[in-house]
Amino acid sequence: MDIGIPKESRAFEYRVGLSPAGAEILVQSGHQVFVQHEAGLGSGFHDHEYEKVGARIVYSAEEAFGRANFVLKISRPLKREIEYLTPGSILAGLLHLPSCSQDQIDSLLEKKITALAYEQIADQDGRLLVLQPFSWICGALLPQIAARFLQNDCGGKGILLGGLPGVPPAEVVIIGGGAVGFSAAKALVGAGAHVTVLDEKIEKLEKLAEQLPGVVTMISTKRNIERATAYADVLIGAVLVSGQRAPIVVTREMVRAMKPRSVIIDVSIDEGGCIETSRPTTHENPIFIEEGVIHYCVPNIPGVVGRASSHAFLNAALPYILAIANLGMVEALRQYPALEVAVNTFDGKIRNLARLNSRAG
Repeated sequence: MDIGIPKESRAFEYRVGLSPAGAEILVQSGHQVFVQHEAGLGSGFHDHEYEKVGARIVYSAEEAFGRANFVLKISRPLKREIEYLTPGSILAGLLHLPSCSQDQIDSLLEKKITALAYEQIADQDGRLLVLQPFSWICGALLPQIAARFLQNDCGGKGILLGGLPGVPPAEVVIIGGGAVGFSAAKALVGAGAHVTVLDEKIEKLEKLAEQLPGVVTMISTKRNIERATAYADVLIGAVLVSGQRAPIVVTREMVRAMKPRSVIIDVSIDEGGCIETSRPTTHENPIFIEEGVIHYCVPNIPGVVGRASSHAFLNAALPYILAIANLGMVEALRQYPALEVAVNTFDGKIRNLARLNSRAG
């Protein structure tokens, strides 16, 4: 296959769709790899590292997309980038299509693009195999984000996340006990915070209680969410329903009842957000204040640790990328069932996207 690696064009996205190590493996398997000039720079990978392993450098996004029948990205392509795609080609990335505009979906369908959403690749137990390392990274970053916006100079309450002898730590409430929630709870406990995790599945709470003694666990009923948000200094929304927009689990009324200058971090913003008052922000302007509460709603949190994220991504995604390149999409789907649930569009039709299935022709 001809494989394209465009430079990520969204602001503050430092990751790259394939590292030089991954390019080397694909080249050795007989594939052509076209890497856009400086595509890997944000992750610390230089053009000469790609050339050394046999990849070819191209000097425009149009060429990186247009010369490929299999495009590897991280963030969802912009509308102009979808126009560069060759009809009938394969696009893989963290696409988050349930939260994108309908015209982008229409463009993918019109060009009969096979859109593979990395965030939906899952085994029979529902584990999100490629998203998981990004979730771990995101969880590990949350303590430093929370600590920063609790500071007075950032508009916060002036609370030390881990407390001091004689001074209690911050109360952190996490809604969602999946990979992000678990990773965040582990990191926040390590930072000394007092952590409460809510989830609708008792199995996840049992795992948390067993592996992280001291974490308070609660079933995420509306009443329990109301109680927990009312005492939270930091509220983390980490709700994910694969292939769907994140459900709203925290209402505006609940936010209004929170303590003034507390902090909300809505990690679910990639899927539209799980908190009613959330709206996307950027790493440059990461917060806004709504109902007297600081909101941090940056969609691509792991994007600012590009090198670590790109290495972690390669470890998780390479077997599937290699299978598609070597076998073709149809045979890869047959041999790798985890891919089947991640195909969002195929041959002009919608698949595995609950929000959009009703619109499929």
